[in-house]
Amino acid sequence: MSEGEGLFTQTHEGGHVRHEVTGRAWLNAMLDAEAALAGACADAGIIPTAAAEAIAAACVDPAPYDETRLGALAAKTGNPVVGLVDAIRRKLPPEFAEHVHYGATSQDIVDTAAMLAARRAISVLRNDIAACARAAAELAARHRDTPMVARTLLQQAVPTTFGLKAALWLHAIGAADRRLAEVQDALPAQLGGAAGTLAGYPDVETGWQIVQVFAARLGLAAPQFPWHTARYPIADLAGALATTAGILGKVSLDLVLLAQTEVAEITLANDERGASSSMPHKRNPVAAIAARSAAKQAPGLAATLFAAMEQEHERAAGAWHAEWLILSRLLTCTGSAAFWLRDALESIHPDEQRMAANLATLGSKASTNSAAALVDRALDFYRLSTNQHDNVTDSHEGKS
Repeated sequence: MSEGEGLFTQTHEGGHVRHEVTGRAWLNAMLDAEAALAGACADAGIIPTAAAEAIAAACVDPAPYDETRLGALAAKTGNPVVGLVDAIRRKLPPEFAEHVHYGATSQDIVDTAAMLAARRAISVLRNDIAACARAAAELAARHRDTPMVARTLLQQAVPTTFGLKAALWLHAIGAADRRLAEVQDALPAQLGGAAGTLAGYPDVETGWQIVQVFAARLGLAAPQFPWHTARYPIADLAGALATTAGILGKVSLDLVLLAQTEVAEITLANDERGASSSMPHKRNPVAAIAARSAAKQAPGLAATLFAAMEQEHERAAGAWHAEWLILSRLLTCTGSAAFWLRDALESIHPDEQRMAANLATLGSKASTNSAAALVDRALDFYRLSTNQHDNVTDSHEGKS
């Protein structure tokens, strides 16, 4: 078991997103921000190029920095940047050390690190979401014409197809992914100095030039304005993550319900997972359950980030500090939901005979042609939006 894993970690923090928001990952992002700041200042001609290069070299590897010590110092100073800047300076000769953190304030580095960590985490998250979409698309195409009963208010309603159910999953997962991509591309760097005035630089024009280069060096969006206590980037991120988790949770719930003994229209991978401690005959849909468990954590975490938006004047006293761990947890639980749902969707075994038997109890002879047409529509959009034409079974094959 690796460091940082515990009794519940592998269940409730599944996948790799969690590795992008560890303390070490945040430290790495802060070091990246300090290196980019030095480079931007050198590009503007306000610190020597040799100093920027030395600072970048001191920031290239987080390993030499004592994370535990920096955490202890953060408890005394209110944030981890004060101790980090001091540690970087101690690695440099005095003529270079004075240029570390030039014109910045601690919040510039923490907020920029948050955006960097989020950007990296979302890339990992979107890999699993893309896999969920591919699996849903394959199910939709393969079962375009597989009849089953639709259920409204948990009661049998009218005939539909399993392909249309999967197509709805595909549509919703795709919508979540597109919104995540928009938010990811818009994540802004932060640089304003002590009170958001850029007063640490020779003039505003030079300061704004540094802001633009700073963002570009990090692969973040250039902000339109220092946003220290205007927390819309955090809110946009929280909203996109909570929406994604909600969609992943909805699909997971469908899987759990379809796998019920009394319904039994799907099973998931029948391996060592899902065993009951007291009922050996059971095979619980563990992957779907774990996905739903992770997704259910997101709304409360997002609510905390929205509540933290109300911040005092030019620097918040507590609300800003409340964001750091909560944002990491929100990214982690959404990532875990995507990881486990991918596992579930890739291991589904639909039972067409059971679907037909359950549909027969409804006694309806209604056509499912419209359902099949909607599947085609969903798959066409998926192919156009992801260039997946060669990777998804042609839904038009076998049409009557």
